[in-house]
Amino acid sequence: MSTGVQLVSQYLENISREALEVHHDLIRQYIRGRRGVYALYRNDTLWYVGLAGNLSRRLKEHLTDRHKESWDRFSVYLTMGATNMKEMESLLLRIVVPPGNKKKGRFFRAENLRQNFATDVRLRQRDRLESLIGRTKRARTKTIGRQTKQKAKTSVPLAAYVTVPMPIRARCKGRRIRGRIRRDGTILYDHTVYNSPSAAAKAVMRKPTNGWAFWEYQRAPGDWVKLTFLRLSR
Repeated sequence: MSTGVQLVSQYLENISREALEVHHDLIRQYIRGRRGVYALYRNDTLWYVGLAGNLSRRLKEHLTDRHKESWDRFSVYLTMGATNMKEMESLLLRIVVPPGNKKKGRFFRAENLRQNFATDVRLRQRDRLESLIGRTKRARTKTIGRQTKQKAKTSVPLAAYVTVPMPIRARCKGRRIRGRIRRDGTILYDHTVYNSPSAAAKAVMRKPTNGWAFWEYQRAPGDWVKLTFLRLSR
């Protein structure tokens, strides 16, 4: 049995426009003052998706507005609250792209991974090309240079997983602890630089601590996970 938070409390699907016009008083009893998501259809094809704080009023408006000749059936989904509803509408618009919606769904804080993906694909293609025809002289020189630093990197385990600075956090005795992974993989905490997550965690806890399980990093906006996920993602 699911124990998640309920989003939809009631719904009414595939109802004709005529039913709304003739029995508006009955339908209004169900949806009056209720918020939720609704969909308009024409010939069983989705035409428009919307979000409304008052579903009864919004549907009545669609009987006379610019959509009035564009739909013949509708569905309504009554929600339990307003939390994340705007993004839910945006998600639906981006997936189904109804022809009646002029605006595309917009996410306010979500990170678009398209550029990350493009960069990773280019790196993979470069590696593939080098495996087929060999590295250029310049690339081989860089590789030798990196090898001379290999011993130093082994003492900074995060150096193999990060290329840009990133914030990290943890919780200790009810307090939020914050630090920062530097570009070279070292960790800056309380004005002191540590070579490993566990060394920085030990400084916080005052005892040996697994730093990979202690610290969290932000994998995506609002999505904080344990540092150990860095190793799993490689």
